Amino acid sequence: MADPSSYRPSPGQIPDSPGVYKFRDEHRRVIYVGKAKNLRQRVANYFQDLANLHPRTRTMVTTAASVEWTVVSTEVEALQLEYTWIKEFDPRFNVKYRDDKSYPYLAVTLNEEFPRVQVMRGAKKKGVRYFGPYGHAWAIRETVDLMLRVFPVRTCSAGVFKNAARTGRPCLLGYIDKCSAPCVGRVTPEEHRELAEDFCDFMAGRTGTYIRRLEKDMMQAAEEMEYERAARLRDDAEALKRAMEKSAVVLADATDADLIAVAEDELEAALQIFHVRGGRVRGQRGWVTDKVEAVDTSGLVEHALQQLYGEERGDAVPKEVLVPALPEDTEAVSQWLAERRGSQVSLRIPQRGDKKDLMATVQRNAQQALGLHKTKRASDLTTRSRALEEIAEALGLDTAPLRIECYDISHLQGDDVVASMVVFEDGLARKSEYRRFQIKGFEGQDDVRSMHEVIGRRFKRYLQEKERTGEWEEPQEPVPGAAGPAAPGATGPTPGVTGPVPAPVLTAASPADEIEPREDDGRPKRFAYPPQLVVVDGGQPQVAAAKRALDELGIDDIAVCGLAKRLEEVWLPDDDDPVVLPRSSEGLYLLQRVRDEAHRFAITYQRAKRAKRIRSSPLDDVAGLGETRKQALIKHFGSVKKLRQATIEEICEVPGIGRRTAESVAAALASTAPAAPAVNTATGEIMEEDDGGAS
Repeated sequence: MADPSSYRPSPGQIPDSPGVYKFRDEHRRVIYVGKAKNLRQRVANYFQDLANLHPRTRTMVTTAASVEWTVVSTEVEALQLEYTWIKEFDPRFNVKYRDDKSYPYLAVTLNEEFPRVQVMRGAKKKGVRYFGPYGHAWAIRETVDLMLRVFPVRTCSAGVFKNAARTGRPCLLGYIDKCSAPCVGRVTPEEHRELAEDFCDFMAGRTGTYIRRLEKDMMQAAEEMEYERAARLRDDAEALKRAMEKSAVVLADATDADLIAVAEDELEAALQIFHVRGGRVRGQRGWVTDKVEAVDTSGLVEHALQQLYGEERGDAVPKEVLVPALPEDTEAVSQWLAERRGSQVSLRIPQRGDKKDLMATVQRNAQQALGLHKTKRASDLTTRSRALEEIAEALGLDTAPLRIECYDISHLQGDDVVASMVVFEDGLARKSEYRRFQIKGFEGQDDVRSMHEVIGRRFKRYLQEKERTGEWEEPQEPVPGAAGPAAPGATGPTPGVTGPVPAPVLTAASPADEIEPREDDGRPKRFAYPPQLVVVDGGQPQVAAAKRALDELGIDDIAVCGLAKRLEEVWLPDDDDPVVLPRSSEGLYLLQRVRDEAHRFAITYQRAKRAKRIRSSPLDDVAGLGETRKQALIKHFGSVKKLRQATIEEICEVPGIGRRTAESVAAALASTAPAAPAVNTATGEIMEEDDGGAS
């Protein structure tokens, strides 16, 4: 690992001009490329205290052995040079979108004497007109088959074309009028090229002209009583309409635009692009990338724009590019796009209307693509086995942790403090084993103390379940302060228990969301199975609290670790330094997925509790007052405030409310102090209270 100070250039050496810089490793390989408006300020940022750097940036600068730069005259030139170098050197620490497949295009080879319509993949060729990309090649073939009735352009290979020209006999498509048969001279090269150009115009969105022309010719043929020709023209028009229906109209103003959406997490990002031409979605593609550099959404968008349009010219760059976040230097990127197109390009975030709605659809596609990518990765048995083995090796476990439990604490500024427990078995989520907790031991915000309470409660239940199912044998003589549990089947005292443990019962202190009744056959339902590994969401303090809770119960055969979200470091009890798993480690990916699932489950519960508390009302405490009569009271008086001011006789006027109930309502409202009045912070004015929504 290199010391960045060993190759740090002096500030006076670095110019304060726009430019592009490269970091190289000890073997002179380029490992990172970046651009800057001011090289001196940007490069100096990499040589600050390592503790202040993002972990990915820190890994890059400690891997590098030298840095060099190239000065350019404008920021647009810097953008272009950065793209060129990333493509040339393929740096390992730059974000690079990897396509999960090679997308097919509908291509028209206008660079040939007799243009050909075909499916093409891979790099684009000069002189070829491309449409797409399409999700599947069969979609292209269906579209072409419909359009060949109207635009009978050549679709055969060079070998078939030459053989037909040599024998003087066209192929089958020539006989059924789906090819104009230029191979045997039925049309001239000029006439065939005109057909190909009309085909391209139709695919580019200029559809109305051809359909109206066909319908006009059809009507004229019918008037002249050429009914067979009229029927053929009718079928041609229907074929074009069916081809158009395969790409539904999404923007009514015939817009040409590309819509780009990004879905991301801490480690990966998925990109989705919809290509809209003439108001219709003409193509779609998606990429997935590892976030190997410290980059936010705007940075991901900028990298995507470079890779999308770096090799494109002319109409391949649309008039509008709609993105979820603007690049850091929007003006330079817009100018670069305009140079590639040859005219102005609008780069913006859609704010309203159809374009915003379509962007939401693209965003959902990106989210689904990221989820599908992670699901595929997680569902592979070999990958899961490797992940568990990597975790066991990194944490020094004797065996792979087949059952992992993860805990997370969630609250809102110290209110509604809750915790979650999620379970993964064999690397897969086991949602039936998920549990949730309310923090009851204290009030306020203290994640460390909360973690200690939750771990203690969970494993105390585990010990009680073992006692109930007979897995622990009663000791011959109680031994005060006995040590931890023995192996299943061994004799010895239950940790922390000096006599028979009573069955847990549901009480106010044991909420139903923590304990539920058991099956009649005595099979344990909850907290009965111990994990091989406990993961906590947090760093060293949370790990120490979890380990202390286990020690207090005498449990010493369950491993504990913590995963700190900011740096993705794994902490072990009593270790001052974290375990850093490789960025590409499947073990790290599994731990991250477990941690994120615990966070999701905890925050969902916390939000539900907060929403329930917000919706609460003093009327909830009135015995025998159901939801229907509560709503009737609120509807009659208009608000809880006005109900609080009403007399018992006035309350009795509400249908269904007797005097005893009215007295209970009045007593309940009298015992609860009204909320503090709202204050307009701008004017200091006390605003009129209106709690009509409470019920």
